[in-house]
Amino acid sequence: MLENLAVSFSSIWSHKLRSLLTMLGIIIGIASIITIVSTIRGTNEQIKENIVGSGNNVVTVRLTHSGVDYEFDYEGNPAGVSVVSDDTKSRLEEISGADGVSLFHYRMYSDNVFYKNIPFSGSTLGIDENYIEVCDYKLVAGRNFFEKDFSGFRKVAMVDTDTALSLFEGDNPIGKTLEIRGEPFTVVGIVEKQSKKEPVINSMSEYEMYAGSTSGEVFIPKSCWQIIYAYDEPESAAIKASSTDGMTGVGKDAADILNSGLSADAKVKYEAQDLLEQAANMQTIANSTKSQLIWIAGISLLVGGIGVMNIMMVSVTERTKEIGLKKAIGARRGTILRQFLTEASVLCGIGGLLGVAAGIGLAALLSAVMGIPTAISIPACIISVIFSTLIGVIFGLMPAIKASKLNPIEALNRE
Repeated sequence: MLENLAVSFSSIWSHKLRSLLTMLGIIIGIASIITIVSTIRGTNEQIKENIVGSGNNVVTVRLTHSGVDYEFDYEGNPAGVSVVSDDTKSRLEEISGADGVSLFHYRMYSDNVFYKNIPFSGSTLGIDENYIEVCDYKLVAGRNFFEKDFSGFRKVAMVDTDTALSLFEGDNPIGKTLEIRGEPFTVVGIVEKQSKKEPVINSMSEYEMYAGSTSGEVFIPKSCWQIIYAYDEPESAAIKASSTDGMTGVGKDAADILNSGLSADAKVKYEAQDLLEQAANMQTIANSTKSQLIWIAGISLLVGGIGVMNIMMVSVTERTKEIGLKKAIGARRGTILRQFLTEASVLCGIGGLLGVAAGIGLAALLSAVMGIPTAISIPACIISVIFSTLIGVIFGLMPAIKASKLNPIEALNRE
């Protein structure tokens, strides 16, 4: 085997230009495939980041009416929906792939929140003790809510950094008083998202989903929600998935559990805001395009394979006397067959390696010049080299068989 490899490299090196031209089809085909796979893979990751955000794998499950978030301010308290029980919360915490669960109340547009008669247009949330951790906030000033804040119905609040900048106009919010539906709440802390990068908003539905959070947020203890709204409201759930890819399953399981507690006459239902599924649908389109482009690039590999077959046929003709001499001194058909198959495989394998290098370079160039996101796939590179080697075996088989079948006497006598 080592001898065959040595002979193959020697033959390729002795005809460097011819070998390079022979490998050109393989190089172009593999480079095209690596570039396509890297570009589509990078695009898929960009789609996921744009839609889901670079966030914390949190799925929000809210009440909806006809597919739209239920508006408590305008539609009142829905019939047939009870407050989430401890048993239901325990079931949510036991969902496979869920790392944390929080229950909270929510108003997207807070037209009854003021600071010194300055209205606040962001979101108001009544949160439990788990919300800050589950939704990946960090405390940047002041303090978090204490247990006594919940049990003692203390009128305290926290704000995010967007609210601190926009509503308080440079003043330190800590110790300041917010008026929420006529009730005074003292600001005790400032929080911000661990990752500040927001999803790209491309539609009205996405705007509605993120408008509140991008305008700022005010948090109060969930136990104080009754103080400002005077009745028990159904809660929303935030579930932190173990991974981004697990968000869809976790969200659907959580919605099923919450919907199981609704009465038969309820006209609303819980739905997970499944941005990952939306991303997956867009990625399916991208992957379909990738498959078509790979088939087109595969034509280059077919052309390259035919080129390898052609040059190996020429090589057999050129080395007829060498083959006859080897057979005359006892070389078996299998030995000659393996020699030419090895040479074809090495030729295509080198072409595959050069193609992978060219593909990675081209992907990097496209990313730098055109701003196209790319993500190099190591498995795709390995498979490409293996596949190019197999092309050498397949297209080198006919010349190898021809060489192995040569009659030694005729081969030695041939000029």
